[in-house]
Amino acid sequence: MYLLLAFIAVPLIEIALFIQVGGAIGLWPTLLIVLLTAILGSWLVRSQGARELNRLQSSFSQLSDPSEPLANGAMILFAGALLLTPGFFTDAVGFFLLIPSVRHRVFLAIKARVNVQRFQMGTPPHQSPRPDDTVIDGEYSTVDEDKKPTHRPSGWTQH
Repeated sequence: MYLLLAFIAVPLIEIALFIQVGGAIGLWPTLLIVLLTAILGSWLVRSQGARELNRLQSSFSQLSDPSEPLANGAMILFAGALLLTPGFFTDAVGFFLLIPSVRHRVFLAIKARVNVQRFQMGTPPHQSPRPDDTVIDGEYSTVDEDKKPTHRPSGWTQH
């Protein structure tokens, strides 16, 4: 239901804002603002996305909880989609999502509503194979056939 309302309300808000801003400053300045916000937004998304990717990799290497860097990455990706969408309302929401303190508050609000039952990094050392796993023993031998070259050796091949 909320998604349907968003699909109806957001375009109406954008149209109203385009009419108001375009009437106040004119067509070309309005289009220039839309273009500049897309360029600035894509640059910010790229730099902040790289920073969050580093934080995510760091949390994986330190075996710490990666949920906040993952959520920040998702919010930055969503902000990028909003900033590339022409419109003033979507640009405002996208720029707000690029503010780290806003992302942190959104993360805390989502975290308060989500109940994590279990979190585990890696495989526990005491875990044994399942009884339905099978091991197949076999033998092999290497067969070297004398092959006649069809071309000259390139120097990269073994003689």
